[in-house]
Amino acid sequence: MIEARRLHILRAVADHRTVTAAAAALYLTPSAVSQQLAALEQETGHRLVERGAKGVRLTPAGEILLGHTNAVLAQLERAEAELAAYSSGAAGTVTVASFATGIALVVAPAVALLAETSPGIRIRVQDAEGDASLPMVLDRQVDIAVAVEYRGAPPADDPRLAHVPLYAEPFDAVVPVSHRLADAPEVPLAELAKDTWIGPYPGNPCHDVVVLACENAGFQPRLEHSSDDFRAVVALASAGAGVALVPRSALRGMDLAGVVVRPVDGVAPTRRVFAAVRRGAEEHPLIRPVLEALGEVAGE
Repeated sequence: MIEARRLHILRAVADHRTVTAAAAALYLTPSAVSQQLAALEQETGHRLVERGAKGVRLTPAGEILLGHTNAVLAQLERAEAELAAYSSGAAGTVTVASFATGIALVVAPAVALLAETSPGIRIRVQDAEGDASLPMVLDRQVDIAVAVEYRGAPPADDPRLAHVPLYAEPFDAVVPVSHRLADAPEVPLAELAKDTWIGPYPGNPCHDVVVLACENAGFQPRLEHSSDDFRAVVALASAGAGVALVPRSALRGMDLAGVVVRPVDGVAPTRRVFAAVRRGAEEHPLIRPVLEALGEVAGE
């Protein structure tokens, strides 16, 4: 009989590519993870992982079991959801991980809405960038991730996750007031090819949006200044240090005295925001109202 706990460990190793990283995500020791993998191999009668200089990879037998693992764990999530519904599930805590702007735009309003509509549900919020929040859901560190689509992100049909689209927002061009395009009604990105750029660090989903938009305009941005805090990005642009693309919602309430904000000419770069839960958990009586509240405030 295969233990579900060991299937969780197999998936974590597949996701994180090393025993050490999987152990850290699961709050286990590396030796405990190795022991559980060995026990799983004994249960199945197959070698499931191979260790190499670059980490751990699944064997063909491991890949077969991983496919079944995703289905089994999703079904277990559904079982937990139905049992919770059977016992009413009217009260409990749901942990939501989201990037800062997402917290301000949808998570905080959803918390306020749930206080009125589902007072038994307590929300615990954690600030995490979109590329970090999805692994946190898979590793069962949080229940819901509010994340941004990015290159390399799990697709909408990923067997491990259920996606709920929330909203899409454009990026605007932010240039110093002294910039040659400051008076233009719209900013063609190709005109900024020779400028110095300010933007998020690689790994931040917004970095991907900026770089891809510039690539589509025919150039690689010369990113000389990096910050994941858009207030710092705007402050540097105000000081004349360069130009930037910033999500429109991130500019709300910000001091824009030294910069000009203009829409991008043509098709604006856009970030698409969604909520994600472990597949099968979307009908849990605690999680479903939170997803509905996020969707409601995002659609307002």
